[in-house]
Amino acid sequence: MFDIKWIRENADAFDKALAKRGYEASSAKLIALDDSRRSHITKLQEAQERRNAASKEIGKAKGSGDEARAQELIDEVAQIKAFIQSGEEEERTLVGNLEAAMAVIPNLPYEDVPVGSDENENVLLKTHGERPTFTFNEAPKEHYELGEALGDMDFARAAKLSGSRFVVLKGQIARLERALGQFMIDLHTQENGYMEVSPPLLVNADPLYGTGQLPKFEEDLFKSTTDHYLIPTAEVPLTNLVAGEILSDEQLPLRVTALTYCFRSEAGSAGRDTRGMLRQHQFLKCELVSVTRPEESLDELDRMLGCAELILQKLGLHYRVMTLCTGDMGFGARKTYDIEVWLPGQDAYREISSCSVCGDFQARRMNARYRPADSKQPLHVHTLNGSGIAVGRALIAVLENYQNGDGSITVPEVLRPYMGGLEKLG
Repeated sequence: MFDIKWIRENADAFDKALAKRGYEASSAKLIALDDSRRSHITKLQEAQERRNAASKEIGKAKGSGDEARAQELIDEVAQIKAFIQSGEEEERTLVGNLEAAMAVIPNLPYEDVPVGSDENENVLLKTHGERPTFTFNEAPKEHYELGEALGDMDFARAAKLSGSRFVVLKGQIARLERALGQFMIDLHTQENGYMEVSPPLLVNADPLYGTGQLPKFEEDLFKSTTDHYLIPTAEVPLTNLVAGEILSDEQLPLRVTALTYCFRSEAGSAGRDTRGMLRQHQFLKCELVSVTRPEESLDELDRMLGCAELILQKLGLHYRVMTLCTGDMGFGARKTYDIEVWLPGQDAYREISSCSVCGDFQARRMNARYRPADSKQPLHVHTLNGSGIAVGRALIAVLENYQNGDGSITVPEVLRPYMGGLEKLG
């Protein structure tokens, strides 16, 4: 959400920033809606002033014995009162029109974000480690081939239970998924300074509006018969912990994390990644959320990226970090880094974490503020979110990068304490 006053004062900059994201100029439309709202409010204020003045005149007219004039004023006040009542409803409509128009406009990118139309124009920031080499002669297998051969990854039974884009994990692979999630949440809480939260997985519409999933992306959400939504990411409840609040300066930066299941309809992904676990309706993810002072948010983005990278480094996985271009960023982001892990079975890099700074975009939608130590005037906080990391994709990466020629999987050393000392799946 944006400040309409800022848009009025920076219309050209606003439109140029939207153009970088491939959106048409919107300042003129928004300003016109705001003009209608302001004009109507002026009429209401003038009507209220006239009502007050006429009410005083009634007493004077009666005091002077001019009953005809008094009745004329009484009729005028009644008409003004009716106008104000209907006018207040119209004001709510005009305010709603403006807010609805602004609610579907994406955040504005920072100046240093590369301009581009899609993922092909993302920019490499850095790489870590080397691609694994294998001692066997065959081409590395994909995760679903390995999992099904072990008998612990079952897509057919999942389809009977729930349809496509679900999986049943069993035995050692189910334990490995649980180990990965526990390892991530432990690392972030014990070493990276995040507080663990166990949030609801069902939320109402307000939190989804606050983080930007609603109204624009409702088709990607699962909605219950009670008008609750299953969370598409723990970013939604974690960020909204501060919705409607004024935090003290001492509470910032606020860093929280959660290990939760997430649910997405994947409405725009028909035909993409239909085999395996890469794109599921239900998946496990460790989420990171930070709430900061405005001047600290870009440094916090680098810190969050480092926290997510540390997971992959301790797992011994090769990855690269990409700076997303304007056309590939998420709706609420001002700048985003994607971590892409190497998957030997696919012979490709695939996204495993996305870390974004949103500025005050979400804070304005949530009305989340803080009171600086040197000021009585509260300011909007800045919010950040990142995957720390996607557990299902980490499972895929471990299976493919640690596969052996006999179909077994070597367990990374950092996960062995969570696996009861087990060194190999097979």
